[in-house]
Amino acid sequence: MSTVQNHYHAERITQYPLVHRGKVRDSFAIDDQHLLIVASDRLSAFDVVLPDPIPGKGEILTRISNFWFKRTAGIIANHLSGIEVVDVIDDSELAQMLRHRAVVVKRLKPLPLEAIVRGYLIGSGWKDYLDSGSICNIALPPGLRQADRLPEVIFTPSSKAAAGQHDVNIEFAETARLIGRPLAERVRDISIQIYAQAVEHAAARGIIIADTKFEFGLDEDGQLVLMDEVLTPDSSRFWPEESYRPGTSPPSYDKQYVRDYLETLDWDKQPPGPTLPANIIQATAAKYREAFERLTGPPLSG
Repeated sequence: MSTVQNHYHAERITQYPLVHRGKVRDSFAIDDQHLLIVASDRLSAFDVVLPDPIPGKGEILTRISNFWFKRTAGIIANHLSGIEVVDVIDDSELAQMLRHRAVVVKRLKPLPLEAIVRGYLIGSGWKDYLDSGSICNIALPPGLRQADRLPEVIFTPSSKAAAGQHDVNIEFAETARLIGRPLAERVRDISIQIYAQAVEHAAARGIIIADTKFEFGLDEDGQLVLMDEVLTPDSSRFWPEESYRPGTSPPSYDKQYVRDYLETLDWDKQPPGPTLPANIIQATAAKYREAFERLTGPPLSG
């Protein structure tokens, strides 16, 4: 894949109003039914947007999400409208710049949670396990090591935090209180089903998906819809199977590479984020590209 280095800036889009700026994505209002969502090259770690972009990252995130949206369409509807970016942007040069890093999506009512699925013991789950022997009040066997595969896949949602705040893991009972038990059970079951399908696909390509998070919304008919991004290096932990070793934090295709670097710094994980050295930026960009190529390529032989 030849990634276009186009230095996207939201200010270049003047045809539609900017309605939301997330950590990575910018949303523009096309009309009452549709949004233009553009994936920037910004990188967020520990819920802080870092000052240095990762070249080509936005295009790779969009391509990976679109790949998974297509593969999971038989499980659940998603937010893609089927409208091409070039059909809604009048400026032809800008349309070409955005073609692979933007999507036109249906407007939805987002659910107030992140649907997190874990297959391995890592990240905040590992820290919770060390403290309590459980994650989101789900008891786990004693003696597990960092990065061990869990006895079974678990659903550990988190509440969506305000800008600059950290998301907080919540129990399933709290999820049911937030959105109602029937919808909470549907979100849980679909999240685990998508994760299981993705794990099987990725394993054939030498990738372990340690955990991931999904976001859902409701359409105007109240139907559940998968939205935002799906199984990208920003929303998941991807580990190369050949170097996976329990007992430590495995090398990663995703932004865990940046997280591990940031953990070596004297930084309190509050804005502003530290600048990244050129070699970290280049290596991270290469990890994103490799994740895309391996995930979307043919299965490994043998």
